[in-house]
Amino acid sequence: MRKLLPSPHRRTGLLKDQLQLVPRKGDGGREDRYEIAPISDPLSFDKGFFLFIRACQLLTRKMEGVTIVVGVAGPSGAGKTVFTDKVASFLPGIAIICMDNYNDSSLVIDGNYDDPRIVDYEILLDNIKSLRAGNSADIPIYDFKLSRRVGYRRLEHPSTRIVIVEGIYALCEKLRPFLDLRVSITGGVHFDLVKRVLRDINRSGQAPEDIIHQISETVYPMYKVFIEPDLATAHIKVVNKFNPFSGFQSPTYILKSSRHVTEEEIKAAIGSKFTEATEDTYDIYLLPPGEDPETCQSYLRMRNRDGRYSLIFEELVTDEDFIISPRITFDVSVRLLGGLMALGYEMATIMKRSSRVFCDETEKIVVKIDKLEQVQRKYVQIQGKDRSLVADIGKKLGLEGSYIPRSYIEQIQLEKLTAEVVALPEDLKNKLSLKTTTVPGSPVSSKTYSRRYEEILVFPSSKTFFFSTA
Repeated sequence: MRKLLPSPHRRTGLLKDQLQLVPRKGDGGREDRYEIAPISDPLSFDKGFFLFIRACQLLTRKMEGVTIVVGVAGPSGAGKTVFTDKVASFLPGIAIICMDNYNDSSLVIDGNYDDPRIVDYEILLDNIKSLRAGNSADIPIYDFKLSRRVGYRRLEHPSTRIVIVEGIYALCEKLRPFLDLRVSITGGVHFDLVKRVLRDINRSGQAPEDIIHQISETVYPMYKVFIEPDLATAHIKVVNKFNPFSGFQSPTYILKSSRHVTEEEIKAAIGSKFTEATEDTYDIYLLPPGEDPETCQSYLRMRNRDGRYSLIFEELVTDEDFIISPRITFDVSVRLLGGLMALGYEMATIMKRSSRVFCDETEKIVVKIDKLEQVQRKYVQIQGKDRSLVADIGKKLGLEGSYIPRSYIEQIQLEKLTAEVVALPEDLKNKLSLKTTTVPGSPVSSKTYSRRYEEILVFPSSKTFFFSTA
């Protein structure tokens, strides 16, 4: 099929005017079908959705009586299913084929479910041809927890004459001759990672660490080799900036101050019955791919506390004096660090924090006196799920007017202290083992990545309270 270039005569102005129909060769070699001339600029989710609907309308009107087949492709977690579900709610009567249902588990090698060779293209193409001809099709049903095909379902020919094929390989060379409209959905490695982890936990029951290892060792390399080149052929390119944290409920409210507060004052403020403990926390801050370390707001954190590691995804927001922290936390092992670096994350800093922790008897309020070891500064934090209760404790401690609505890493960015933190003190270096680790790399260049990273080995044990620490 001839390569289409954006028309120099395409009008600018209204969004809908960016669409232009051009003829293409149909099944018989005649130019009896049409497609959309590629739009070079990437579009937001909403603008891409609008042009998608408009393009479908133009194609169905131009090719009266003909079934339109649309391919929607993109990496895992980019939002393909969300996009197609939104289209289905706007255009009831369309048919959606999810390529995940065409997996052939007998072809899976080393647990790589993102290998394009496991797709049963014979059945997929038969189904597409049947629907294009105006007939129904028997679509496979794949059970992700059992990892096998469990049956078939009948998909009737859609009344709208629009069939959407959705999947990571929906724009592959085998399918492109049958596609009248090609759409790519991409996001960013960081948010795509979060969304893929959450999806696979619910869909297949995998452990978060296993999912992230699968992404770094197979999903991302497969994306670079097999998916990314196909996405360049899309007529409409959508960049999905959806933030997976925006829908999370029950965040932790945090007030933070550098004002000096004594332990006796804290005990008096939270009540006569409380627990107290000492804890040491080591946070490895990982910079997402493509982010500026001086302005990044979405660091990924690997935390060690009590010898246990956890991976923390969070997106902090502020409201007046409050830091509001919706977060997702998974228990992991330190070996995961190498896999994250293979995805393009970079180690920004390792921060040690020693804390005295006070928790009221209801466990609704936690007050911490934090000492940042590298910069030798102390802060007091008040944390809880009840905003008004957190504010009341702050008032009792006389902290009003002194709050700092920033995370520690943001505070360091603001005060240009990053160099001080990166220059680890000798006592902290003694707790770190510097190793060279070979990380399974991308087959793009047929080589492995070798990264040096610090692995935290020995820490004193202490009691842990399950609240956020911003």
